[in-house]
Amino acid sequence: MTSPAPVSPLVSAPVLAVSELCVDARTPEGLQRVIDDVSFGLMAGETLCIAGESGSGKSVTSLAIMGLLPKASLQIASGSISLEGRELSRLPNRAMRSVRGGDIAMVFQEPMTSLNPVMSVGAQLTETIREHQGSDGKSVDAAALRMLDAVHITEPAKRLKQFPHELSGGMRQRVMIAMALSCRPKVLIADEPTTALDVTVQAQILKLINELKREFGASVVLITHDMGVVAQMADRVVIMQAGRIIEQGEVVPLFGAPQERYTRDLLAAVPRLGSYAGTESPPRKSPEPTQSSPTDRQPVLTVRKLDVTYGKATGWLFGKTPPLPVVSDVSFEILPGQTLGLVGESGSGKSTTGKAVLGLIPFTGDIVIDGRNIGGLSQRQMAPVRRRAQMIFQDPYASLDPRMAVGAAIAEPLAIHGLANKGEREDRVAELLRQVGLAPEAATRYPHEFSGGQRQRICIARALALGPKLIVADESVAALDVSVRARVLDLMLELQETMGLAYLFISHDMAVIEQMSHNVAVLRSGRIVEIGSRRSVFGNPQDAYTQALIEAVPIPDPKRRHVA
Repeated sequence: MTSPAPVSPLVSAPVLAVSELCVDARTPEGLQRVIDDVSFGLMAGETLCIAGESGSGKSVTSLAIMGLLPKASLQIASGSISLEGRELSRLPNRAMRSVRGGDIAMVFQEPMTSLNPVMSVGAQLTETIREHQGSDGKSVDAAALRMLDAVHITEPAKRLKQFPHELSGGMRQRVMIAMALSCRPKVLIADEPTTALDVTVQAQILKLINELKREFGASVVLITHDMGVVAQMADRVVIMQAGRIIEQGEVVPLFGAPQERYTRDLLAAVPRLGSYAGTESPPRKSPEPTQSSPTDRQPVLTVRKLDVTYGKATGWLFGKTPPLPVVSDVSFEILPGQTLGLVGESGSGKSTTGKAVLGLIPFTGDIVIDGRNIGGLSQRQMAPVRRRAQMIFQDPYASLDPRMAVGAAIAEPLAIHGLANKGEREDRVAELLRQVGLAPEAATRYPHEFSGGQRQRICIARALALGPKLIVADESVAALDVSVRARVLDLMLELQETMGLAYLFISHDMAVIEQMSHNVAVLRSGRIVEIGSRRSVFGNPQDAYTQALIEAVPIPDPKRRHVA
């Protein structure tokens, strides 16, 4: 393990110094160490990225710096946190309040939970300025307007009067950044600030952070699980695993020659754009692109002129809601053993298309699954169709009944369709668990006993129970850490190869789409703007929106930065 670099020998004194920090969690069994001997320094004008997977200790470290550890569950056991030589870890709460916002500010991952929903943007921004600068009246209002303008929010005077729910996700995050920088802090801590944002909005926010760092002279601690973001933003990198720093250093040497196995695995697990169009190849097996559709195979799925409209219902209380087209004139087909990647940003209609394909929502147009047009079929008539088409949802935590043993959850589709007796179902469950890389003994355990990646394997096993020909995977790896995601994607490719499965693979992640797909359809505002082979869409995109999506993907190579 690479020893953490001491903070003292740097060229000049760091703005922020964390030394031998240890944090304990209170558990029923007693105190448990969750942050162990963490040391790093942040220099003036520098961006330091703290990277690692879920549970590595990134966010707990940031909360310790901010003095925001929940006292009921976490406590600093030992170590030092100093800002320009001033010790913070032992400051009383009243003194720490003046540091927070004034000297150190933080931008959290989810702005909707960070902003007060019943206060206007202007009220929240002026409250922050007034708290730390002591100004009032027109000067505060003018300062709030200047900050919204500084983060490139259009019509800032109008936005000051609006409430958080009236803003887009990207705009809410800009408001959070404006609030954090309104008092010109020396250090800005950004905890996964772009995780919930679309790729083009993410690129804008990262560029904004760099611009404001230069303009306000702040140093930045950027916490992320995305190694592409690290490569684009970091001057130096800290890699954390299980509460410890296992490696740290300047970004270019660390990416070029990582010393620790975990760092190498983390970088290898990142899907990379460019398996055909660029200079890099994906780090793992991908499906071979098809040159033409074989004439001797019938499509497993055919979609023709699909339309989905919301809001046509009427009611005495709210009156008639004007119809809102969500998906318009969408057409594609998928052959046996092939994957169509359906990609687009939030609100593009991806998930709606997936639900329509399985007959879960009303639609117009033609959807033909294994030769059967499902338009107008009753629930009873849909039952045999659903044996041929199954779905894997995004969240493996919400997809499984916490009160049902894993074996019962996997066997449930078999019981519903009356396909086997109890003994046969148990044998089938054991076989399915082995297929997805889990021991048959897992059948007696409950979902909370498994990791996120293992839960998604269980969901895949359940989807395979009926022997489907088509699987709709709706953001099925979006909630997983990068290394776990890589293993689940490998499993899906392996199952496709051995079982001849067809996938409708829905994702916002262009790199994952390129890795998994034979053909790609790009959705924007409910319409397909581009469709073609993986090679053509990624190697020679024709639509400007497709080009923008590809260009916005953070490249996990610090020598190829496009975030200025």
